[in-house]
Formats: sequence, C-alpha cells, structure tokens
Amino acid sequence: MATFPSLKPQHHISARSCRVAAPEPVTLIRRSPPPSISWRRQQRTSRLQCCQLQLQQTSSSARSHVLDDKGDSRLRKSIDVVPPSIWGSFFLGYSDRDASPEQKTWMERAAKLKEEVALMVAANSSATSGHGLHGRLHFIDALERLCLDHLFEQEINAALEQIQDTDVSDCDLGTVALWFYLLRKHRYRVSPDVFVRFKDAEGGFLANNPTELLSLYSAAHLKTHGEIILDEAITFTRRRLETILPNVEGSLAREIKSSLEIPLPRRVRIYESKHYISIYEKDAARHDKVLELAKLNSNIMQLHHQQELSMLTRWWEDMKIQSMLPLARDRIAECFLWILGVYFEPCHSRARIISTMVITIVTLLDDIFDSYASLEQCEILTDCIQSWDLKPAQDLPECIRFPLEKILNSYELIANMLHQEEKYRMLHLRYFTEDLVRGFTKEAKMLNEGYTPKTVEEHLNVSLRTGGCLLLSCASFVGMHDIVSEDFYDWVSSVPKMVKALAIILRLVNDLQSDEREQVIPHVALTIHSYMKEHKVSIEVACEKIHLLKEESWTDFNSEWLNPNNVYPKQLLERIFNLTRTMEFMYYQEDIFSNCHNLKDTIHLLLVEPFTTTI
Repeated sequence: MATFPSLKPQHHISARSCRVAAPEPVTLIRRSPPPSISWRRQQRTSRLQCCQLQLQQTSSSARSHVLDDKGDSRLRKSIDVVPPSIWGSFFLGYSDRDASPEQKTWMERAAKLKEEVALMVAANSSATSGHGLHGRLHFIDALERLCLDHLFEQEINAALEQIQDTDVSDCDLGTVALWFYLLRKHRYRVSPDVFVRFKDAEGGFLANNPTELLSLYSAAHLKTHGEIILDEAITFTRRRLETILPNVEGSLAREIKSSLEIPLPRRVRIYESKHYISIYEKDAARHDKVLELAKLNSNIMQLHHQQELSMLTRWWEDMKIQSMLPLARDRIAECFLWILGVYFEPCHSRARIISTMVITIVTLLDDIFDSYASLEQCEILTDCIQSWDLKPAQDLPECIRFPLEKILNSYELIANMLHQEEKYRMLHLRYFTEDLVRGFTKEAKMLNEGYTPKTVEEHLNVSLRTGGCLLLSCASFVGMHDIVSEDFYDWVSSVPKMVKALAIILRLVNDLQSDEREQVIPHVALTIHSYMKEHKVSIEVACEKIHLLKEESWTDFNSEWLNPNNVYPKQLLERIFNLTRTMEFMYYQEDIFSNCHNLKDTIHLLLVEPFTTTI
C-alpha cells in the first residue's frame, strides 16, 4: 500500500492553550434584515424557479465568452459536461438576525421537550436484559437516527457504559446485533463471538426475519481484520436480503435497498434524518414527545444552516468567480451539504463555515489545474501558493490570477475568524494546501506526458493527496473550539492510518465512479488503469479488484476507529469517520457532486423545507 512522508509542518510553533469561551457567532458580511418564515414559504417556489432561469440565461453567454477567448476543445468539453448548480443566490434571502415569534416558539417548546426526553433516557437505564434491553437499544438507535443524540450525549454515554457489560447470551439475534452495532459505533471493541451461537449447520445464520437480517448486516460492517464470522455474516445476509427485496415494500424495502447500496454504519445520518422521522412517525413503538422534538430540532437546525449558507453564498458571490471562471463548479450549496455530513450540530457553526470555504476552494483549484492552466501556469500557481504571495502570478491570465488572489484573501479571512490562541492552526491548513497543489502539478505533468503509474501504490503516492482528504481532515478541525489541541494537529499531520484509510477510500470510490467529465476530456490516469497495467488484466477485473481494495480500506478504517491507542476524543475522531461516510455517499453510484442535480432533493429537504408544526 502507498507510503509517503509525514505532512507535518517543519516550522514548529509551541503549544498554546486552546481553551476558548462559548462558541461565538461567526460574521463574514453584513446581511439584510430577515424575511419572515411565512413570506419565505410563499416565495420559495418562485425564487427557486427564478434562480434556475437566471442561471440558464447567464450560463450561455458566459460559455460563449470563454470559448471565444480560448477556443480550447478541452475547455469546451468541460463546460458542456459539468452542469451548473440550480441554487445560485437562492440562499441569500436567509439571515441570522433576531428569531421570529414562530421560531422562538419552536425553541421554547424544544427546550421543554428536551428536559422530558432526557428523563426518558434516564428511565430506560434500568432495562438491561431481554425485551427491555432491546427496547432500550432501539430507543438509543432512534435518537441517533433522528439526529437528536447531540442533545443527550451524557445520558447516552452513561447508558452505553452500562450496556457494554450486559449478558446477551439469552437475547435474540436482532437484539445482539443491535447491541454489537451500537457499542462498536461508539468505539467499544466488543467481541464478535456473541454471534457464534446463531450459526447453523450449513454455515448460515439463524435469522428469522428481515429486521434481524438487516441488524446483523449492519453490525457486521463494523468488522476488523481477522473477524471471519463477520465476513461470513456479510456474505450470508447480503444474499438473503437481495433475495427477499423484490417481495417487500414500503419503508422496509427502502431500508433494505439503502443498506445494500451503502451499509448503515457508512451512511450519513443527517442526509437521511428527515426521511427517518417520517418512518419513526409510523412506528408503533414511537414516543410522541421524541417525535415532536425531532421535528422541532430539525427546523431549528435548518434555521442555523440557512443562516450559514447565506453567509457563505455572499462570500462566494463576492469572490465573483462565476463571472471570471464559468467552468468552476458553482457548488456552494453542494459544498455546504458535504460539510453538513461532517457535523450538523449548531455548536459547530464556525467549523462548518471554514470547512465549506476550504472544500469550495479545493474544487476551484481542481478546476483550474484540470481545465484552465497549462503546465507552466500550474507551476506558477504552485509557487504562488507555496509562498502565499501573488508576485509570481503577474504573467498569469486574469481569469486565473483573480481567483488566486481571492483564494489567498479567503485564507486571511479564515485566520481572522480564529482566536489568538488558535492561530497556529493556519500553519497546518496552509501546509496541507501547499501539498495539495504540489500534487495537482505532479498530476498535470503526468497528464502532459501521457504517463500512467505502473502500480496502484505508485498512483496512490500522488493521488491520495490530490483527492483533498488530507487537507479536508485538517480543515475539519480548524473551526472547532477548545476540544482541539496542537497535539491532535500533529497527529493528523503525520497522516495516521485512519486519515490514510479515508484518503484511500475517497480515491477508490471516485475512480470506480469516474464522472462523465473525466471520460470526455483528457484526464490523469485512474487507479483502475494502473491496476490494469500492473497486473495485465481487463478493466472489468481491475474494477472488481479496486472495489475489494476499497472494502479492505474500510476494514482498515474500522480497525483504527476501535484502536484503543487512538487516545483522542471520540468527538474528534468521529469527524474523520463522518468525512469518510460523505465520500461513500458522494461517489457510490456516480459522481453526484459533479452531477449536482442529483443532490437537489436532498438540499431542498434539509435546507429549504421545514416540518409543519401545530404549536
């Protein structure tokens, strides 16, 4: 597997205290007063249609302008392949000013419900065996899938601490599988031997219904190396689930299909939360107060996220990159959705804003290196970013020099969001950015020479960096508050196994679903091509082997997730886990980030349409 030196910055800055006061609101730009919720609801459809029409009108003239100036066939193909985002300036109408009366009512009712549900979590702590244990496990699982767990973190942690020592030898398979899944999900390394008694004489498992099959399938995907019984469980349950899928319908059919596509431990909870609320609403075992809290909490979080996306849209429009680079993926809403999968909790507002800025900059740089800059210009760009100075860029065309200047200014803006004792984080962020563009330039040279790396390992030594995961891993923690220490940054900069597994998974799922743009225009060779070259096999065989390598990388990731030597707080490690989950989502069947229209419904559901309340 690929090996490369640490990315730890060479210039050490002494450790500083990272204890900061309570999270403060992040202000990028002054915004207009907020429209009322009722007005927003009335105008939502017409605004979205206007955004789409405006984008269609401006896109055509921008494209012809670029083609007239450039006359480059690669550019023409790129513009035709990458569709524009439908959102444009849609989210500029949202603001973070004073809450409306309706919003205040939501918050007051949610605060009261939170106290009542906390008592319910505590009351469930006495059920430790049999049917009572299953109900308790199901309750915790529901809170997590409803994205309410951050409100009851202490209560859930206390419950899991008790549950880990529970004797499950008399429990049914569904209860044991859910017990195993929840504990491993929370970094308890419980033994897979609890499943031995469910094996039958033919080597299968004594699963009595689809729910037990799903529970076992989910639990088994938290396997580590050498856990053969979990490998067998995956093979058995997948085959059975595929067989019964045509004969079931409704929410069960959707859950089976979703699990076969992306197993539950790898799915992004926030993306599915509103759909799960609708499922929970029909659950006979539901708690009405939990359901009401889930809807209110979803609305309240949506308000936070709308405000943040409004600020970010203003930042992106102020960069005026769209008019200078119509090819650059105008993906601010999609980038925000990506980062929302890493952390959705309101307390991480600043972190979300910074990470969204960074991932947007990564996509812009990727476009510039891929489709605008010549090899010589790529090298100049790299010099500018390594020196953080625009002087070497004087000979670059304006359509490259202008966004480069805005990128450098944006890093200054990020630095200004940090408290003095947090400023050291910029050293790491800049270093990872420098490493990213060095990798882009190396890939540009490979493309210019028509070179395909001879082995997958050689390929990964470059492409793990150009995927952007190493930079995003660092960026994910820049805006977090006092829980992050400089020791943790040193750990991330050493490219530990967990971060390396994340980068490999992104590279492999990306290459397995190489987007239309990469197929139409000249593009650097994929890992699939290197595997074909290394082993002299067909593309079909190479794809199968790359898929297996991706699965092996997930096992590597699980092993590091459960590694007791990873002493850093779970709240930090979980950001890396969540980032890995988003990679699986964005690239499972196709590159839906580039083909962003496929994200329209998810964005609308999470960031536009609230639940109707009866308060």
